[in-house]
Amino acid sequence: MPVFGGWMLALTLAFGLVPDARPALRLAAGLSAVVAIAWGVRRHRAPDRTPWWWLAAAAGASAVGTSIWFALPELRTLASAPIVAAYPAIAAALLIFIRRRTGGGRDRAALLDALAVTAAAGLLAWTFLLGPSVADRDWTIFACTLGDLLCLGVLARLLTGSGRRVPATRLLGAGLLLMLLADVAYELSWLGDSAGLGRFAFYAGAGLAALHPSMATLALPADRSPTEMGRWRVALLGLASMAAPAVLLGVGGPAVVGVLSGLTALLILARMAGVVANHRLALARERGLRQASAELVSATDVEAVGDAVRRAVAQLLPADTPHGVVLALAIEQDGPLAAEAAAQAAVDREAGTAARLVATRDVDWAVSVRLTQFSTTLRCPMVLSDRPTGEPLVGVLHVGAPAETLPGLRRAIEVLAGQAALALERIQLSHEVIRRNSETYFRTLVQHTADVILIVDDALTIRYASPSALRVFGADPTGSPLPDLIHPEDRLLASPHAGSLRPGETVDLRGPHDVLLEAQWEDLRAEPTVAGLVVTLRDVTERRRLEKELIHQAFHDSMTGLANRVLFHDRLEHALARGARDGSVVGVLFIDLDDFKIVNDTLGHAAGDALLIGVADRIAGALRADDTAARLGGDEFAALIENVQDPGAVEETAARILAALAEPIVIDGETSLTAVASIGITTTPEADTADELLRQADLALYVAKGAGKNQWRRYQAHLHGAMVERLELRSALDHAVNEGHFLLAYQPIVDLSLGEPVGFEALVRWFHPTKGVVSPAEFIEVAEESGLIVPIGRWVLQQALHTVAQWRRVLPAGRLPYVSVNVSVRQFRETGFVDEILQALAYAEVPPSALMLELTETLLVGEHETVWQDLATLRSHGVRVAIDDFGTGYSSLGYLRRRPIDVVKIDKVFIDDMVESPQQLALVTGIVSLAQSLGLTVIAEGIESALHRELLARLGCPLGQGYLWSSPVDGTEALSLLTSGNLMAA
Repeated sequence: MPVFGGWMLALTLAFGLVPDARPALRLAAGLSAVVAIAWGVRRHRAPDRTPWWWLAAAAGASAVGTSIWFALPELRTLASAPIVAAYPAIAAALLIFIRRRTGGGRDRAALLDALAVTAAAGLLAWTFLLGPSVADRDWTIFACTLGDLLCLGVLARLLTGSGRRVPATRLLGAGLLLMLLADVAYELSWLGDSAGLGRFAFYAGAGLAALHPSMATLALPADRSPTEMGRWRVALLGLASMAAPAVLLGVGGPAVVGVLSGLTALLILARMAGVVANHRLALARERGLRQASAELVSATDVEAVGDAVRRAVAQLLPADTPHGVVLALAIEQDGPLAAEAAAQAAVDREAGTAARLVATRDVDWAVSVRLTQFSTTLRCPMVLSDRPTGEPLVGVLHVGAPAETLPGLRRAIEVLAGQAALALERIQLSHEVIRRNSETYFRTLVQHTADVILIVDDALTIRYASPSALRVFGADPTGSPLPDLIHPEDRLLASPHAGSLRPGETVDLRGPHDVLLEAQWEDLRAEPTVAGLVVTLRDVTERRRLEKELIHQAFHDSMTGLANRVLFHDRLEHALARGARDGSVVGVLFIDLDDFKIVNDTLGHAAGDALLIGVADRIAGALRADDTAARLGGDEFAALIENVQDPGAVEETAARILAALAEPIVIDGETSLTAVASIGITTTPEADTADELLRQADLALYVAKGAGKNQWRRYQAHLHGAMVERLELRSALDHAVNEGHFLLAYQPIVDLSLGEPVGFEALVRWFHPTKGVVSPAEFIEVAEESGLIVPIGRWVLQQALHTVAQWRRVLPAGRLPYVSVNVSVRQFRETGFVDEILQALAYAEVPPSALMLELTETLLVGEHETVWQDLATLRSHGVRVAIDDFGTGYSSLGYLRRRPIDVVKIDKVFIDDMVESPQQLALVTGIVSLAQSLGLTVIAEGIESALHRELLARLGCPLGQGYLWSSPVDGTEALSLLTSGNLMAA
């Protein structure tokens, strides 16, 4: 658009500055408009291109015709044809736009306005143009004038139609109107060749309208809201009405007639303007009342009604008019009204809904203080003659505003007040319906509730009882005194006058037939609908019984019925508090059954549970009435001894418990078992807090178990130090596992006949940051208990295989050693331990035959079938299995032939005394002979003298290890021993 506008401006300036070039400029301007219209139609994708092509044709025809007209005067007759043809083309385009905008409908007001304008213009045209042209037989001027009238009429119809006028309409209308004015000026000879600027305006307007984005909406249906009589339309009609006076004055008619005709027309137009203004105000008030009616219908409370009324008054008044609105409602009150108020109410009822103008100072004081800025108030009562409550006066609507605006507002305020009265009545009736429905609802609830609801008077006589009272009391208690329904011992609690129970609080009372009632009362004597004390009784007999059961279950062991850990700890706290007050001794016993797991594993859990119940009965029977027996969990029990003066009494209780458990317990009518227990004891002289006593009893129990079965031990202070040291050792060991503070030492296993090392036992050492190197004897037991033996064993296996792999890479093929690694049974319980060993062998590239696993002799007598299965799997791959420390348990000899074993290692205790003790020598001889008969290899441990070596060699023992040859050394020194060969001289 800016490019086209600039281009047309340049052509216009050239038209004025270069007169000789005007014909060419006319043609250029018209063709530019054609190009602009074509480009705009394509760019904005006009939904209907037909009217635009008509406009393009009109611009082109006009440009060609006017160029020929002024360039070649001798061809003006020929040039008049396209000039005249342009007018119908323009009219056709505008008619198409009108049809598309109206959707084929009719707009009578717009049509009449357009005809009035066209008729006025026609009168002027006939007087000054058409008539003279007919007389002069100038048919070109005649045709052009008719074309101008045609275009003016169609343009007036387009501009006066309903709907919003878009920018494209304004651009096209402005250009066309300027062209029509220029044509009139040319035809009246007011302008010469310069009248062509009007054509330029038409070309520019048509092109700019086509290029504007709004051009697409010209062919779309517009909003068909009723056309209002605006100021510009009144002015347009006024100008049209002045056409006749102008003709009279122009042709020299009587001046008086012309002046009077003009004056009359102006008066009529003024009247029409007033009518239009009143009509528009009436429409605005109608819309305001309609909107207020909708809001009042949807209002749900008085505040919403007031807001809707205030908004409606603001719309009824002219814009920006100061005003105030007060909605005063009639309020029911006890007693008669004041004389002045009663008189005013009577006047309002008599006036009905008629609004009156009153002085603001004469209205009620509460209203006048809010309308003091206005001298006059419009007061409209809100009266409903057929109101169900009987009182017709709902309230009064007061509107304060400038005095000159109130009279015209009276009828609208009366309608608004009536609507507000209906809305307020509807809201009140809705609340009444809701209230009655609620009363019905709660009456139904009361009649069907399980709770007993009583209304009693000040004398505690029952005036009302809900139907559920019959079920609870067995009869209707109405008329009976309330205390007669309560147990005599609880009657004082049931009396609200006693002051022991405040409103809203609850208390449990015993009623007839051992019924337990939960009672609550409220004082509603001030409520007119109740006028009494409301007592609510609820039967909680079953609920209290369940609560007691739940409380018992929460603090007692479900199997044995003894106190559980929580209740035991609570009673211990109370016992310590009493002991601190009276100086008595409090004792705690921890009781743990020995070998209880064997009972579960052999006889089943049912037998184990029966044994636990029997033990609980024996322990409880061995205690006094003041003492407490508890089951802490599993096979752990505890006893609390209180109100004794001597700690020896606690020890006597422990002895009684062991004696009670010594008698066999029959568990299924036939099988009898003897429960063996260990007991740890502590008393308050040793500690004064519950947690400390429990910890000390646990330490004492640990010592009792270590001392053997069926014993008790009392806590001693040094036990605490030993346990703390053990815990510190465990913590340090855990840190060592994470940080890798371990070393491996290797002790050679020597061929006794050749004196050459054939393998090495890998021995782990712990490098403690403060204690230095710690031997396995000091930490292996703790590692077994804590489970740290698993990561330690994994590290030992991987490190030993790595070391033996290095040896085998540098040693000749005939002297390749194996490595022996100690393995815990706990490691075999880890899932995938067999695969872990095989993967470690593969990773180190060490054959399975170069690895021997050592296990303790206790493995032979335990139930470890899964471990033996895993060992059998490893042996099938070539890994050898050795029993370490063999000989410490004679019962294991018979297992050797049934287990997947390759090597037996004789314990050092037998080797040390075999020279001096014939019995030991015979035992070693028997072990060697037994192993040889079973095809097992024997390794003697702890050989420290050449005499031991020679004696074992004569017995047929093939291998040995000990300090005779070497103490445990690191991997490098072990490799040196391998390369040196014979160790006989060591």
